[in-house]
Amino acid sequence: MFSIETISAKMLDYYVGRPDALIIDLRDRDSYRKSHITGALSYPYGELTGEEHFPRGKTLIFYCGRGGASMAAARLFVRKGYRTRSVIGGFEAYRGRNLVISR
Repeated sequence: MFSIETISAKMLDYYVGRPDALIIDLRDRDSYRKSHITGALSYPYGELTGEEHFPRGKTLIFYCGRGGASMAAARLFVRKGYRTRSVIGGFEAYRGRNLVISR
């Protein structure tokens, strides 16, 4: 079984566009539509069932607003055998170059 690793918001840029990583935005859909990390998929935390089937060969990078929900999601999926990362500080801490903003 894998352990849950935490990464800084700054490290998100390292995973953007990588074929071995899947970035998952756990915030509500409206927040995602307003802004998100390039390439991130929207899976609101309140809608996660644990039955989602993500590609097994990819590291799941979870982020939420501040970091709490991403840690819970990472814990859920690491128990299912996935390699996961949780972003410390969440989206609010992100100041990188891969921000998508909708107006």
